[in-house]
Amino acid sequence: MAEILIVEDERAQREALAGYLRKAGYDVVTAATGKEAFEVKSTPDVVLLDLRLPDMEGLDLLKKLREMNPDTEIIVITAYGTVRTAVEAMRLGAFDYLTKPVDLDELLLIIGRALEKHERDLEVSFLKEEVEKFRPQTGLIGESPAIKEVLSMIYRVAPSNATVLITGESGTGKELVARILHAASPRKDRRFVAVSCAAIPESLLESELFGYERGAFTGATKPKPGKFELAHGGTLFLDEIGDLPISLQVKLLRVLQEKEVERLGSTVPRKVDVRIIAATNQDLRKKVEGGSFREDLYYRINTINIHIPPLRERKEDILPLAEFFLRKFSREMGKDIKSFDREARKALLSYQWPGNVRELINVVERAVVLTRKNIITADLLMLERLKSPFPTLEELEREHIKKALKISGGNLTRASELLGIHRNTLREKLKKYNLR
Repeated sequence: MAEILIVEDERAQREALAGYLRKAGYDVVTAATGKEAFEVKSTPDVVLLDLRLPDMEGLDLLKKLREMNPDTEIIVITAYGTVRTAVEAMRLGAFDYLTKPVDLDELLLIIGRALEKHERDLEVSFLKEEVEKFRPQTGLIGESPAIKEVLSMIYRVAPSNATVLITGESGTGKELVARILHAASPRKDRRFVAVSCAAIPESLLESELFGYERGAFTGATKPKPGKFELAHGGTLFLDEIGDLPISLQVKLLRVLQEKEVERLGSTVPRKVDVRIIAATNQDLRKKVEGGSFREDLYYRINTINIHIPPLRERKEDILPLAEFFLRKFSREMGKDIKSFDREARKALLSYQWPGNVRELINVVERAVVLTRKNIITADLLMLERLKSPFPTLEELEREHIKKALKISGGNLTRASELLGIHRNTLREKLKKYNLR
């Protein structure tokens, strides 16, 4: 039950509000003065604060309450407040404000929104310790609403055994989210096993996932457990699941439904208790429509979807991320670099970051290596060179691959023949350049 503290010097108003909110199902504590508010032993979820108190200014009390309990949401109530006072209260951290006489229906709506924000902020605070464990590769640093929503989803989903599909562009931190989900779950003391469905050749992927018995194929001199068995009791992370061959999609679906695997060369099923977390930078719905991904498997792995937005859509996180990686690399290289100068900050914010956090890490590391000063200047970031109208070799290669895919109608075997490279090499390049 949420607790609400009412700080109101008028007895009739205080008791009327308290009675109404108790009937609405809230636990209510009251105080007639600022001094009494400080003496409340519990930590309320929401404070209703009258700005006109007999012993102190309401705005001063607001600041002190925020310092004492940063997670508590404060709703200002006043009969004397002007718009300027209300704006100042919001600037100091108030969630919202109401004027007397209080509209009780509006009050309940505002309290409901304040409690939603309070719960979301508590969820984010809970996960910060887990996020810390996976630095420096974390892409979840920041205060943007988008990242807070990702962390809130992790908090709600982690305790369950639900299958999770993490989506987002390359370099956004999908594996990081998977690892945090595992670390915040009841399975945290068991293994987290990661498999890249794009990096392992198709001919070997089945044996990697399901294992094999001695004599199952040439070279199988002894039995080997697959990734499912290794992850028993823990979590199996299937990265780039959109690249899973259609033949293995059938077997994966059976494992998810029956919770058992059969090694290659064996007819004996083995029970496995594994939580599946999958990730992709592709549009699986389109792959389902195109017939290259099974619809039943799509719905089976997409019980919960966590989408990580690209860095260009959360600009407010760019500088906190850049500053973090600057401190990290400075420390590792024994340099005392203070910060980025004004032009460097502008360059960081104006760049589109097609490679997302992974690209930002590389840019900052390079700048730290090259600088001879204690501050990073814009020229060291080399972002203008990245925007150059003259294409790089990688850009040319990316466009060349796109043309081959178009000519071949998306057939990887035909496209690899046109390019004169092995099909698995093409797969790696598709992943590198975030091509579908």
